[in-house]
Amino acid sequence: MNVVQGELQGTLILEPKVFGDERGFFMESFNEKVFTEICGERINFVQDNHSRSTRGVLRGMHYQVQQAQGKLVRVVSGRVYDVAVDMRKSSPTFGKWMGVELTAENKRQFWIPAGFAHGFVVLSETADFLYKASDYYAPQYERCLSWNDPTVGIIWPLEGIEPQLSGKDKLGLPLGQCETYR
Repeated sequence: MNVVQGELQGTLILEPKVFGDERGFFMESFNEKVFTEICGERINFVQDNHSRSTRGVLRGMHYQVQQAQGKLVRVVSGRVYDVAVDMRKSSPTFGKWMGVELTAENKRQFWIPAGFAHGFVVLSETADFLYKASDYYAPQYERCLSWNDPTVGIIWPLEGIEPQLSGKDKLGLPLGQCETYR
């Protein structure tokens, strides 16, 4: 597996070894021992999630102020632009963002540690997005950073389309008004 350090402290881009021939391919999508070695700590994943969305759907920027979730994300069908924003005040990369294109073809995975807001926009007609979470979903602790907060300055590759947001995501707050981590 090829591991690329992300631009934000603690983030990783994982590029698995893929073995393919005329019949298809095989890859190991998760190995606890290898992941622990890569991260330098053991992450206990407790929940697997799967979402399907259509072109232009933008989900995010979500985080939980308690029961913070680390997420290992990947796309198994389609193409998305995946974004993380560091919400940890004590981090040298606080308030900064990074994005990575995840596709069924490139098979990349993006590790986003606890303490980050997370979101993505679908760039293909549809996309199936899978993620492992290190803590349970807790709606009472969920918060939403505004996807287009100019102080964060995320550059979304919207390719001329208007993003489709949920009602909850339309109410996202600017960074200066968000609850953050220490």
